[in-house]
Amino acid sequence: MTEIDDSDLLAARILKNFGNIAMVGVSGDSWRPSYFVFNYLTEHGYNVIPVNPTINELLGKKSYPSLSAVPEKVEVVDIFRRSGKVLPIVEEAIKIGAKAIWMQEGIVNEEAAKLARNAGLLVIMDRCMKKEHAKLAQKV
Repeated sequence: MTEIDDSDLLAARILKNFGNIAMVGVSGDSWRPSYFVFNYLTEHGYNVIPVNPTINELLGKKSYPSLSAVPEKVEVVDIFRRSGKVLPIVEEAIKIGAKAIWMQEGIVNEEAAKLARNAGLLVIMDRCMKKEHAKLAQKV
């Protein structure tokens, strides 16, 4: 039997309770991991909002240059940016009232995570939202 840790429970909680996801740093290139994750989450019923100032739209959804420019309520900020670029994104996520920060695989920023937690946000680091959703779906 596989042991479940607190981060597994937290990932499941975020995936089950929040449906509006702003994906910061998503790419319009179909071969990039962020594109796959965006497409997968959209196909599985999440409202995924692209946030990237270099693209106008992704898979028919308008892209926004920043979190602050997104006109709808953002619950989860899914980050596809280098670890060193995360802190300003987290600061903006706090300002817009997001509920959770999700840093994708390979992305770890303890300072940003601490700031988010101190502001009451849930935080996941170094995990893929697509993979976590697929694991959760297998358990149901």
